[in-house]
Amino acid sequence: MLRTLPPPPPATGMRPSFLPEAYQELSDAAAAARIPAVREQLGRSLLILGHHYQRDDVIQFADHSGDSYGLAMKAAANREAGTIVFCGVHFMAESADILSRDEQVVILPDHEAGCSLADMADLDQVLTAWEEIDEVCGASAVMPITYINSGADLKALVGEQGGTVCTSSNAAAAFDWSLRQRDKAFFFPDQHLGRNTALARGIPADDMALWDPNERLGGNTPAALRRARVILWKGHCSVHTRFTAEHVRRFRAEVPGIRILVHPECTREVVELADLVGSTSFIVRQVEEAPPGTQWAIGTEIHLVNRLKQQHPEQFVTALVPGVCLCATMNRIDPQHLLWSLERLAAGEIVNQVAVPEPTKSRARLALDRMLSIR
Repeated sequence: MLRTLPPPPPATGMRPSFLPEAYQELSDAAAAARIPAVREQLGRSLLILGHHYQRDDVIQFADHSGDSYGLAMKAAANREAGTIVFCGVHFMAESADILSRDEQVVILPDHEAGCSLADMADLDQVLTAWEEIDEVCGASAVMPITYINSGADLKALVGEQGGTVCTSSNAAAAFDWSLRQRDKAFFFPDQHLGRNTALARGIPADDMALWDPNERLGGNTPAALRRARVILWKGHCSVHTRFTAEHVRRFRAEVPGIRILVHPECTREVVELADLVGSTSFIVRQVEEAPPGTQWAIGTEIHLVNRLKQQHPEQFVTALVPGVCLCATMNRIDPQHLLWSLERLAAGEIVNQVAVPEPTKSRARLALDRMLSIR
């Protein structure tokens, strides 16, 4: 019978939420070399999910790799594995726990693998915003949409209020769904995905309001909120906002024929200059389907860009920003943490379980189920 260990002590340095010293001393290669044996031992009772932004020495062990939307669907559809090990970040593991069966266990190899974007909106801030928007606009006229990069408690709030979760893959459909039912959409926490999606749906910038959680009414006048069709939370992704219009212009000048392919978490200026814009799965698909000789400068996380470069030597693939542009929190999942969680599981112990409590879990599931049903 599996035994769940108590939560680890808080991390005190760069490395570990708690990781035993014996695992810390292993090199990446030595840790990775031990993983196949324990995976074979656990057999079909184990499902490993890996986000596209994971390191190569981790994602090589994933049964399924994908973006947040695709992996959420895999978690919801799985009926066989007793344990899901999610190589991603905390909000992704929470979503997997919400969507999986009650008897399934979800493990995040390193509990410190969070998301700076998700941290830009907490429940108290969003509740305050919701109450103030209600005072001015009436909550019944506003549909809340939370990006999947958010905590389970925010998904629960949205579920209670009749709203939905979205990912970058289905944000456009989520906006269409929301604005068919209510006059306004309140989108959080990523302003850039929200703005770019709204603009692509034909909503002008003048019909949007930016909500600063540190200001009364988000820094807006009542008239501006009443006029707005979309209210955007003032949050951003630290990776995707590193790309600038100047990077795009430089590539166009230096590499004739280059195609600029970016994620919609980039700023409006970058998106407007790009040739193609889409989710991580969209980015992967574009490169996979392109003919030999195609040249790409890609504005997204560096592990994915480098993987595409290795997989498609018949094309020219490079990052829109030279040098390292990685998701530091996603990068916390390493072979050492993955090995530790799997070997403890094989020994009958669950470490770093992610379990969303009730009633948050049921309420958040309402919003996630809506996400999966919106096309």
